[in-house]
Amino acid sequence: MPRAFKFLLAFLFLAGFLVLADRWAVMYAEKKAEQEIQGELRLAAAPQVDIHGFPFLTQVLDKRLERVDVTVPHVPADRISLAKVRASASDIRLTGNLPRDIRGAVIGGLDGEVELSFDDMNRELAASQVKFSRQSDDAVKADSKLTVAGWEVHVQARAQVRIVSSSELATDIGDMSVDVPGVVAYRPGKGDGEGLVLHRELAERISKDAARIKALLSVPAVVERLGVPEDDVALALEDEEKLHELTGAPRFVERLTRVNLVDVVVDHPWLLERIGLDPKLVTALTHLRPPELSDRLSFSFKLPKEARELQLRGVKVQEGGILASLSGAELAVGRT
Repeated sequence: MPRAFKFLLAFLFLAGFLVLADRWAVMYAEKKAEQEIQGELRLAAAPQVDIHGFPFLTQVLDKRLERVDVTVPHVPADRISLAKVRASASDIRLTGNLPRDIRGAVIGGLDGEVELSFDDMNRELAASQVKFSRQSDDAVKADSKLTVAGWEVHVQARAQVRIVSSSELATDIGDMSVDVPGVVAYRPGKGDGEGLVLHRELAERISKDAARIKALLSVPAVVERLGVPEDDVALALEDEEKLHELTGAPRFVERLTRVNLVDVVVDHPWLLERIGLDPKLVTALTHLRPPELSDRLSFSFKLPKEARELQLRGVKVQEGGILASLSGAELAVGRT
């Protein structure tokens, strides 16, 4: 029993020593890999490398690692940086004279994710005063402020996220609107739902001001779009009581906020001042062009040239940012 006990203790001691040596070798290899990746990609912060599989030393002797996970923070990529890049490499074949002179490796398969943070995007694109947030799984809401004819206006748009190449992601801008709070909203373009409409606050003020509402009702194009019978309008223009009865109807203000005034103000420029709108503001709004606004609200990114062998596969918009998936096969790392 004493001899068997001593043998058991010796075996446990040896096994523990081998495990510690194996774990030390893993940590050393991980540290060296982190330094190499940081230097090769010229990163400000060191990445995190996790080597899986046990024992590690037998994998090294066999020149084949089961799996290595890498997390790289803040990678520069065109106009904006990537908040985080995560990759999981499998079937890694080492090259060089082991154990001390590992020259490089060939990665059999790699799956990963690229994360763009809205916080980073809002900060790095602050010069254009744009704020990005999630709108749907494949679209980002873009909000911006700019000054038009001395007025601060809000610009909103839907930025559809798409992959344009194996290494590049970009956006298509649509559903654009320019808003002057409490005054008017403008949707540039000539399609359905586009044009210049009054905000409810201004529409209510106009409906309660006899002079303003008479100016509007004196324009046949406005009357037609309001859907009010011409006879009722004629009576309202002659009789104050009929006017209040017409404009006090529950749906009148709602109808007024739906009237597209773009061509109306072109044909009747005098109407703007009569209803309390700044002519310079309206002129400036109607001269805004979608391509100019789209350039202000769009964004894109490219994978760094060091990662040109990877392929972007999919993209999804999450609450905190944009997540793109990537993959690659038979990737050479270092000197192979």
